[in-house]
Amino acid sequence: MNWETALPLLIVLSSLIPGLIIFFLAEKQVVARITLNMAAALIKLALVGVMLWGVFHGHHYEIRLPFLPGLDLVLRADPLSMLFVTLSASLWLATTVYAIGYLEDSPNRSRFFGFFSLCVTATVGLALAGNLLTFVLFYELLTLTTYPLVVHRGTEVARLAGRKYLIYTVGGGALLLLATVWLYTLAGTLEFTARGFLSGLDAVHYPALIIIFVLLIAGLGVKAALIPFHGWLPQAMVAPAPVSALLHAVAVVKAGAFGIVRVVYDVFGIEFAASLGVTLPLAILASATIIYGSLRALFQDDLKRRLAFSTVSQVSYIVLGVAVAGPIATIGGLVHLVHQGVQKITLFFCAGILAETLGIHKISEMNGVGRRMPWTMAAFTIGAFGMIGAPPLAGFISKWYLGLGALDAGQNWVIFILAASSLLNAAYFLPILYRAWFKAPPASWPDERSFGKRETAWALLAPAVITAALTLGLGLLASMPYSPLEWVRFITEQEYAP
Repeated sequence: MNWETALPLLIVLSSLIPGLIIFFLAEKQVVARITLNMAAALIKLALVGVMLWGVFHGHHYEIRLPFLPGLDLVLRADPLSMLFVTLSASLWLATTVYAIGYLEDSPNRSRFFGFFSLCVTATVGLALAGNLLTFVLFYELLTLTTYPLVVHRGTEVARLAGRKYLIYTVGGGALLLLATVWLYTLAGTLEFTARGFLSGLDAVHYPALIIIFVLLIAGLGVKAALIPFHGWLPQAMVAPAPVSALLHAVAVVKAGAFGIVRVVYDVFGIEFAASLGVTLPLAILASATIIYGSLRALFQDDLKRRLAFSTVSQVSYIVLGVAVAGPIATIGGLVHLVHQGVQKITLFFCAGILAETLGIHKISEMNGVGRRMPWTMAAFTIGAFGMIGAPPLAGFISKWYLGLGALDAGQNWVIFILAASSLLNAAYFLPILYRAWFKAPPASWPDERSFGKRETAWALLAPAVITAALTLGLGLLASMPYSPLEWVRFITEQEYAP
């Protein structure tokens, strides 16, 4: 085994091994647990950085492990996988710092951080999957490792939310597995390729391929929270704030969206998918989800539930960019994978700070909170304006390219979806900001904790401020070399190269 084959496996193991060790640490072994968590996150990020540099310069990283006759487990680095892996590793580090501060006095921390590490292992594994079989296995592992995080609090509400989460995600996984087996019987391969591997099949199989496409999108759409498969996501907000951040920005919903990108581009191929007539229905479904999620967000007083329905809407921008079937729209959709992740994790970090420091869970309780917690609400404000798509923030870049891409592909109706969505984004975020900055604060907060001269613990505030700064930087520096936008251009050039 050489470096090119070892590196993908090392990236997966860099969180798997520490996670397994953490399970066996006693609750009082705080220093050992923090050391393992931080070391694993830093090592993974360093290894990803090395691989990112290598992929950009044409190095090939791949390992194959025998699994079934004719089918291997494949971990492979390509430009698309590196986009998701880099996002996961970077935000995992920020979430690890945040989770250490958030759970400082909580019970069952070793169990939490053990599953936390396994969750990231599954996310990175499916990102590096070189074929559909490997993707499915890590996709199911992601379900199993996130369930204990959703029910971590152990309350009856948490158990009910976890049960609903399992029903949805296990059902989606079953559809995905069925479609994968059926696909293998037709094509004889499950290897991801740049133009897909199905276009050479006889036309007699086209009806079956359309059904398989529907099954794949349904199975992946559960985690991507496409309607009508989104019901688990708002319920899962009973989980601790670090879990909510992980579900929305790094792991579960992004795994579903990333899987849809893989299916459209690397299983079917965008041109073949368009010829089958499946991309337009997918674009319509994504558009309906965008509007529905925004409308539902308008009527939520619980802050995390409003953010959850915002995620239902925002993640579908990624699917819409892919389904519009053009290079410019693809840039908008793929770069939103990163931009939405950074913005949404900022918002959930801030929601967790408000809950832990002031006992605030509802928007109606946020009057004047900006005066008490200026740094927290400044970070929240940047994240919110990014979601709205205000220039020069990261969200503006995504929506700009989605709009240009729609016009370039002749799908002018998409402009109206983007405009309506942005107006709805403003309608459910701006009242929060008005309350926080301009209304008079109450005489006392629901459950205020004192941190001396600081507004909250540094381990909670620092990650939120850093990701808010990234939201601004990713917009202002979008055209700089090695930015997510430039990396997505690199991906798109390969996908649409003649």
